[in-house]
Amino acid sequence: MADKATRTPRSRPPRKWPSMAEVAAKAGVSSQTVSRVANNHDNVDEATRARVLAAMQELGYRPNAAARALVTGKFGAIGVVSFDVGAHGNARTLGAIADAAREAGFSVNFMGIRAQTEAAVRQAFRHLMLQSVDGIVLVESQMLDTTSLHLPPTMPVVVADGDTGHQYPNVDFDQASGTQSVVSHLLELGHRTVHHVSGPRDSFAARRRAETWERTLVAAGAPVRPTLYGDWTPESGYLAGRTLAQMPEATAVFAANDQMALGVLRAMHEAGRSVPGEISVAGFDDVPEAPFFEPPLTTVHQDFDVVGRHCVTLLLEQIERRGNGPRRLAVEPTLVVRASTAPPPA
Repeated sequence: MADKATRTPRSRPPRKWPSMAEVAAKAGVSSQTVSRVANNHDNVDEATRARVLAAMQELGYRPNAAARALVTGKFGAIGVVSFDVGAHGNARTLGAIADAAREAGFSVNFMGIRAQTEAAVRQAFRHLMLQSVDGIVLVESQMLDTTSLHLPPTMPVVVADGDTGHQYPNVDFDQASGTQSVVSHLLELGHRTVHHVSGPRDSFAARRRAETWERTLVAAGAPVRPTLYGDWTPESGYLAGRTLAQMPEATAVFAANDQMALGVLRAMHEAGRSVPGEISVAGFDDVPEAPFFEPPLTTVHQDFDVVGRHCVTLLLEQIERRGNGPRRLAVEPTLVVRASTAPPPA
């Protein structure tokens, strides 16, 4: 007799999921009605829909995505690939994509990746395609050469916050307009020049803002001081701010995002430099906390909800093959002037 400890355990039979016919019997309707409810069709009265949904939940029914795709031509899901999901802009954009997709009757499958490489992006795409998605939004906050990505040609793709080289539909803020507005605001207050705390070198948004900052100063005949680089965090802004605090000639600072501006404010406070009495500080993004900084922060407002919704709109146009929509949508940011900026000291 075999020792109990060495017995090979019996494998459990695979779970049998309830069929559409079983749901129909439970709800007292036809299988066609169950199919219409599963595919979110409108031609079902609300009482019947509620009864079918209750039967689905009670039985644990799971619609077959492949079968549904044969009927509707769609799986009813979109994928989203993003790098830094903790960043304010990315988090807001992802939330707006999820809201817009749900309103359109689509679910969202999300894939976060840490490695900022083309290979990681392609692997994420392959993973999402195995999950049967109808299209994918790439929130490309890091610089990638999208001309060499070679993404699946049959998969609808929209890129947010990235330079697609016109290869894929793109949604982004007009970074140049937003940056020009805040730098011009500081120059118009009478500052001789504006120092800049940039985001990381591998960021599209940081690069565009830095380029426009320099271009705006040159156009105004203002001297261009060396750029200080951060990594979007308050700590990196604080370190840059400590350097700027030791420069008496610095009277205005433009930080490439509000979190770094917060760090600059802390550094100025510690150094005893009054904001905005001695030095003006401005940011970019208009995070919810910006009005509550001390002092309240002048910044550039970006409507990430609009970006997310535009991404879904462009993706659905491809999925449903509705015309040839715009290849690029630029969302206009707006300058928000608060108490952190003022004319330079006399």
